Amino acid sequence: MAKSKQKTMWFCTSCGADSPKWAGRCPACGEWNTMVEEKVSASPTASAAAGGSRRKSQPRAVNDIEAVDEPRIAMPSQELNRVLGGGLVKGSIVLIGGEPGVGKSTLVLQNLLSIRSRTILYVSGEESPTQIKLRADRIGRGSDNLFIVGETSLENIFSHIEEIQPQILVIDSIQTIASEALESSAGSVGQVRECAAALLRYAKDSGVPVILIGHITKEGSLAGPKVLEHIVDAVLQFEGDRQYLYRLLRAAKNRFGSTSELGIYEMCRSGLREVSNPSELLMSNADSELSGVAVGVTLEGIRPFLIEVQALVSTAAYGTPQRSVTGFDAKRMNMLLAVLEKRVGFKLGQKDVFLNIAGGLKVNDPALDLAIISAILSSNVDMNIPRGWCMAGEVGLTGEIRPVTRIEQRILEAEKLGMTDILIPATPLKGFDTSKLAIRLHPVAKVADAFRALFG
Repeated sequence: MAKSKQKTMWFCTSCGADSPKWAGRCPACGEWNTMVEEKVSASPTASAAAGGSRRKSQPRAVNDIEAVDEPRIAMPSQELNRVLGGGLVKGSIVLIGGEPGVGKSTLVLQNLLSIRSRTILYVSGEESPTQIKLRADRIGRGSDNLFIVGETSLENIFSHIEEIQPQILVIDSIQTIASEALESSAGSVGQVRECAAALLRYAKDSGVPVILIGHITKEGSLAGPKVLEHIVDAVLQFEGDRQYLYRLLRAAKNRFGSTSELGIYEMCRSGLREVSNPSELLMSNADSELSGVAVGVTLEGIRPFLIEVQALVSTAAYGTPQRSVTGFDAKRMNMLLAVLEKRVGFKLGQKDVFLNIAGGLKVNDPALDLAIISAILSSNVDMNIPRGWCMAGEVGLTGEIRPVTRIEQRILEAEKLGMTDILIPATPLKGFDTSKLAIRLHPVAKVADAFRALFG
């Protein structure tokens, strides 16, 4: 009897779409050269094998569904709680991604070691339990309710779950887990999708929150099919240059909270330290007053903080002017340079312009426009901005200073940090009492008004 030919399918590594044959361009998302071949087993899928049969659900009218608040598990880190939207929701599945060595495992481990009232299972597919123990010793904490196991088989992981009955499950990392029901290797499109689906079913059926730690590609996106991000309830990006001490935690997706929150940590010898006041890292404490330095008030989510903008303008030495930007959109800086030349009359076309957001932070808040043009003008005329001045305002193409969101919060944050003067758009502050403010407000309507206020 002839053997049946083994079936193969082609999957897109970008969106997870499948196709019976190879295609140069994915028919679903349109990406080129993303189709990879996977063997499809005739045995039951990993999710079905791991989760078993499920009871059929019944449709209900919207008015018949009881609306209750999702119970949350408060994490020891307030920064992590803020990004999650108030804590870890029971039955949710959270994906944390980041570059190798940025501190993903350290962030998760030091939070789990501080939870004393819940049984936790930490599944490591990359490191041995001994290596995790060494990290726990470096952090300086121990725990009797945190169980660590080195395992890469999905079926064995569910056996450990039945034995331990954890209240929180951690998988480090999802790309190392493989199911015996599929013949493809760990990290492939099929394995990542099926393992994530099985863990999702477990989380929803049991009410146990699951934390997945994932790799990222060289482009900075999460490795594996895009469907992995659609399966989970929250996607957290842990980022930051390893040359700097601090790390940023952002929510790229959150079904239970806002995606505009930001958590800041500082990498120390004993782990990650929460930074409750980001301005302490983003502003220099130098006493000398130099040209080309301005302080802007930016906003991440509902969190305002002060950030230092540095600019250097010099005559082009090699004919073609250079435009170098770090931490800001280069196209937007070119637009601001065109506004300065057209509306204010500063000839910057034959000058090199270098812009840097201090500390390596990447900012795209339009309210930072006023600080950027102030730093550029300060360097161009070689006059320093008076100490204690800060600014917040968007610059339009006609040279006007446009209003920005939550200007009251920005003013109060600048006052709290000891700033004496602030440039703001010349728009009325409705319902905001300015009589008791210690900081002086300088409303400006045009870029030329801001230049006169700063340099006389």
